[in-house]
Amino acid sequence: MKIGIPKEIKNNESRVALTPSGAKTLVENGHTVLIETHAGENSGFSDEQYLKAGAQILSTPEEVFASAEMIMKVKEPISSEYKLIRPNQLIFTYFHFASGEELTHAMIASGAVCLAYETVEKSDRTLPLLIPMSEVAGRMSIQEGARCLERPSGGKGILLGGVPGVKPAHVLVLGGGVVGTHAALMAAGLGAHVTIADISLPRLRYLSEIMPANVDTMMSTTYNIEELLPLTDLVIGAVLIPGAKAPHLITRDMLKLMQRGSVLVDVAIDQGGCFETSHPTTHADPVYTVDGVMHYCVANIPGAVPFTSTLALTNATLPYALKLANLGWEKACEQNEDLQKGLNIVHGKVVCKAVADTFGL
Repeated sequence: MKIGIPKEIKNNESRVALTPSGAKTLVENGHTVLIETHAGENSGFSDEQYLKAGAQILSTPEEVFASAEMIMKVKEPISSEYKLIRPNQLIFTYFHFASGEELTHAMIASGAVCLAYETVEKSDRTLPLLIPMSEVAGRMSIQEGARCLERPSGGKGILLGGVPGVKPAHVLVLGGGVVGTHAALMAAGLGAHVTIADISLPRLRYLSEIMPANVDTMMSTTYNIEELLPLTDLVIGAVLIPGAKAPHLITRDMLKLMQRGSVLVDVAIDQGGCFETSHPTTHADPVYTVDGVMHYCVANIPGAVPFTSTLALTNATLPYALKLANLGWEKACEQNEDLQKGLNIVHGKVVCKAVADTFGL
């Protein structure tokens, strides 16, 4: 199979979909890997490394899309790429369709096969291709939140971990999945007082067992969140309903409960955001303020650490990419239920219920 890796062109997206090591594995299995020139440069991988791995370098995205049977990307196609996608072409990437109606209709019109990393799901309900980026995003949400709390950034001027004689910051993590778990561990490691909230009592029991002593668990209800907001300096939104739009756990009215200079970090922004006042931002302009509360809503948080993120992503995606390349998407999805659940749009038809429900399709 011919596998194409175009350069990512979304604002400040520095990751690439495949490492040279991944390219070498695909080539050794008899496949052709076509890399757009400089695609890996911002992740620390040169054209020479890809050539040494057996890949071919093409000059333009048009050449990559025109030649490849399967396109591997990191982020969803943007408007300038829509016209490059062909009927029957397999696009394997993060799509997050529920937060992009224009994208959804564009992919329906393209006639392509859209297999989304974020809905590939194992029998134990884990999301193997979302987990590595969720781990990165969870950890980075605390780094970025801590920076936003600094006074030069517009925050309250609080050090997350405090110092002897001065209380640490209070961090509220909404969602006890992969993002929330890694955010809580990172914040706790820096010395903050952390509360992690979830709607699953078994999950809260598990978190209570594994978390350090400075992490409390709480049932996620509107009442409990409202009770905690006046005391909270940093809120991490880490809610996920696979394939569907995230629910709004903090409304605009609830912002009045928070102190000025407090910070919201919405990691769920890829799925529409879990705060009513959230809208996507970029690494170039990451923060805005509503009613005195800072909002960090960057839609590709792991793109800020592309070397780490690209390695972690390829570790997860390569086994699935190899199945798709070896068998073709139809046979691979017939034989592998994980991949079957990743199918979102096929030849103009929406086949993921969560996406269909979001847009009434």
